[in-house]
Amino acid sequence: MSTTAHAPTDKPALEFGGVPGSIALVLGLPVVVYYFWFAVRFNGGGLIPTSTADVGGFLASIVPTWQAAALYLGWFALQAALQAWAPGRVVDGTRLPQGGHLKYKMNGPASFAITGVLLVGATWLGWFDPTIVYEQFGAFITVMTAFTWVFSVFLYWWGKRHGQARHVTGHPTYDFWMGTGHNPRIPAGGLFDLKFFCEARPGLILWVVIDLCLAYTQFQQTGTVSTALALVCFGQTLYILDYYAHEPAILTTMDIKHENFGYMLAFGDLVWVPMTYTLQAWYCMFYAPDVPWWAAVLLVLMNVVGLGIFRTVNNQKDHFRRNPEGAVIWGKKAEYLETQHGNKLLVSGFWGWSRHFNYVGDLLMAWSWSLACGFGSLLPYFYPIYFTILLVHRERRDHHFCAQKYGPSWDKYCKRVPWRILPFVY
Repeated sequence: MSTTAHAPTDKPALEFGGVPGSIALVLGLPVVVYYFWFAVRFNGGGLIPTSTADVGGFLASIVPTWQAAALYLGWFALQAALQAWAPGRVVDGTRLPQGGHLKYKMNGPASFAITGVLLVGATWLGWFDPTIVYEQFGAFITVMTAFTWVFSVFLYWWGKRHGQARHVTGHPTYDFWMGTGHNPRIPAGGLFDLKFFCEARPGLILWVVIDLCLAYTQFQQTGTVSTALALVCFGQTLYILDYYAHEPAILTTMDIKHENFGYMLAFGDLVWVPMTYTLQAWYCMFYAPDVPWWAAVLLVLMNVVGLGIFRTVNNQKDHFRRNPEGAVIWGKKAEYLETQHGNKLLVSGFWGWSRHFNYVGDLLMAWSWSLACGFGSLLPYFYPIYFTILLVHRERRDHHFCAQKYGPSWDKYCKRVPWRILPFVY
């Protein structure tokens, strides 16, 4: 049995609209992914269906193929093998509620580099044609969605079998959505953590691979890569490279620390991220207008500033957590508030500006990627709009969790740091 197993002691309030909401999300999220594919490829890049939309072409494109199935299963197996065997250090996760720490293997940089070498080599040797992403994207959506359903059923069974979930409601559909296991590991109690792996490997690396395959395809078709598409590929690849350069930071996120691992995270990690976060790249490939040099420079600066804010804010938190008493931020000893549980809440640096100023950096990057697409359609702006809603919702959930955990100490902290994300705005 996993080292994190313990019997649930409470019946948490249902989130996401409860049982009806969880059913709607389980069934509806794949529909959203399909619709975006229809809109960007078969509806002229518009959100509203038009009389010229190629519905037949869309329906034909989402029929699964054996080639798409083989490639995706091979991709997932490759990333799993790299997670298990690629070189990397082993670090402790955050302290578990019942004490102790789980260990995680941090080999994202090696996995990313090895994947890149293998794909470039396979393309050079003629074993892999990057244009297959362009040709069979709809089939990949279907294959990946079906895989995630099967995988989520396994996760539901695994959590029930090992009695590992922190919060179980007894509502099967809701528990399928939220998950019945918190840290499912293969083997149980081993080092290979399924939640960490899915969060950090197949979908994130595939996001970059899809972007670059589209750039390759555009070059094959036109002899050049548009400035707009180059900007998107640059920004999103830089974001993932920074992620792997600071990979242990994921262990302090809400997903890893607090969420169970069910359909919600599995679909988000394996399908939603690679198949919707690449929407700007798809739009740039088909419809984006030319970007003047001065606009390109501004967008690069916007992206770099956003990444700088995001990384600096998170580094302040990580530095403080490693050494609360010795941490120095902006030339001064870090200040904090101590809770009745002994936890220390940082109130120095950017963490004195707002409770989640790192989200500001996230949003600057997101908007820079979409602005490269021009203003011909709302479709490529889905990501920053959705991401803003997601971050506000996540901040609200985090606030509720901390209020329950820290009680009066959290109230005192909120008075000290009143702004949630953007000072003087929210």
